Amino acid sequence: MCRTSKAKMQINQPAPDFELPDLDGNLHRLSHYRGRIVIVNFWSCECPHSERTDKAIMAMLMQWRDVVMLSIASNRSENVEALKKAADARRLPTVLLDANCRVADLFEAQTTPHVFVIDREGILRYRGSVDDFTFRNRIPTRFYLDLAVESLLNGQLPALAESPAYGCAIVREI
Repeated sequence: MCRTSKAKMQINQPAPDFELPDLDGNLHRLSHYRGRIVIVNFWSCECPHSERTDKAIMAMLMQWRDVVMLSIASNRSENVEALKKAADARRLPTVLLDANCRVADLFEAQTTPHVFVIDREGILRYRGSVDDFTFRNRIPTRFYLDLAVESLLNGQLPALAESPAYGCAIVREI
């Protein structure tokens, strides 16, 4: 069972380091990406919101230099074969396995997607939704992730540092 951490992550404070295996078993550590902007994307192979935002994020990643995305699969209900199939189909660069929800709990991730943008020095600068899509607003008009990353690439802090996460709940128990 996953437990929520007691100390809440703070915007403009260092993001907690973690180490997780990718779908091939290779270990990745957040601190190894220091010097680059990192998008930590809590992700699901089954969530339609993850699938929708994957397309937008991948288009953005093609335009950005020195930006890396680490998609983290924390749903306890998803198996490695399904994760690999979806990651390949969506051309996701790096999917990490968080089988015990340890990193999801550390980051207090609630949904898929739930994105966290960490600057080149390892400081959390944005957390929340990829865009402003909701049940009432079916066509996104603001792309929060894009705005946050573009601000950092231009040497500025994001004007919006946090938004409510929107998507499918992370399955912490099966």
